Amino acid sequence: MKRSVYVCAATALTLLSASSIAAWAESQGPEPAAGASVSPTVQASAPQLQPAIATTLSANPEATSFNPGGLGPIYVTGVASGLAQVQSNALPSDRSRQLDIGNAQVFINKPDGLLQFFLQAGYYSIPVLGAPYIRAADATPTFFSPVAQGYLKIAPAENFSVMVGKLPTLIGAESTFSFQNMNIERGLLWNQENAVNRGVQVNFAAGPLTLAASVNDGFYSNRYSWVSISASYALDSANTLAVIAGGNTSHTDVSTTATPLFQNNQQIYNLIYTHTEGPWTFQPYLQYTRVPKLEQFGAYECASTYGGALLMSYDFGAKAVPAALRVVGFKLPVRLEYIGSTGSAAGGAPNLLYGPGSAAWSFTVTPTYQYKRFFARAEFSYVGARKTAPGLAFGTDGNNRSQARGLLEVGLLL
Repeated sequence: MKRSVYVCAATALTLLSASSIAAWAESQGPEPAAGASVSPTVQASAPQLQPAIATTLSANPEATSFNPGGLGPIYVTGVASGLAQVQSNALPSDRSRQLDIGNAQVFINKPDGLLQFFLQAGYYSIPVLGAPYIRAADATPTFFSPVAQGYLKIAPAENFSVMVGKLPTLIGAESTFSFQNMNIERGLLWNQENAVNRGVQVNFAAGPLTLAASVNDGFYSNRYSWVSISASYALDSANTLAVIAGGNTSHTDVSTTATPLFQNNQQIYNLIYTHTEGPWTFQPYLQYTRVPKLEQFGAYECASTYGGALLMSYDFGAKAVPAALRVVGFKLPVRLEYIGSTGSAAGGAPNLLYGPGSAAWSFTVTPTYQYKRFFARAEFSYVGARKTAPGLAFGTDGNNRSQARGLLEVGLLL
């Protein structure tokens, strides 16, 4: 597939929806008189807005909204946070200690009606376990630009919609930005997944079943040859099972910080289970990836990663918690992970971790406190690696097999 697939699809969707847009507009009643003032209001019961917020944080329930020209409410929210980090065995390209912007982002949502949209703009860093930290001033232009996500959504029915633009990926259990996750840092499994796609996505829901499919550019490659699909089934109010798959239907040669060459040519599969009960949230998931033999890119044998993670959290403010332990606004998330890779350097396998055939495990704990819009999170993480290749692990010479980090994130959900 070429870029023309994306352009043609977007054009076709716009043309096909033209008559529906006209019919929907007629049903909305007359517009305000010309010159009528548009003032912001504080909405006490805003609908679910994007981007998704971590289950250990609570979005601002009093989102500011506007109603320009009778188009329906447009909500403006945001997040501002700062990060402090210390770590052992930093690579030469990294720092042992640093302060940085975590997030300085604004979100604009129109979540109702036939035509909807979402826009996310600002600066951000994306801390990841076992990888050098990239400061926000460098991460923002290097990864997804100051407009990290933004899309038009056409929703002719409550259970059917089409999205076009810069979309959050369907892959994985963790999202891209720190405030979207239980932990401040993304995990080892996340580092094999894509994050933001440019493309077209179709969504459909029928009772407990939710389906989504996307044609996109994978790891932000600007080559529209990826296909991703997701199927989620709510077994009951407390249990959900999701099956997700994605992969490149072609072989593309793009290689940048945002587009790792071999991961962008892979196939990836997830099995994700979510269970909530009283103060507990459990989310175990499995992941498998496969990179084919790509002799034209120097990979003379195929390679895979395989692994699993357990994300869990305990809410000390829940009613089910004994009174002696109850602390309103305090939650304790923990993440456990293991990931292994196949292949050998002698056989010419690509490096997907810390050298062909290497493996790693991690432990992360992130005590979290929130009071109204203010939140503070402390984090301790540890990564242990084995079967590493010379120079591809941690430390000044790349030969240390472990790394410990401490982080603090303090911010406001606006």
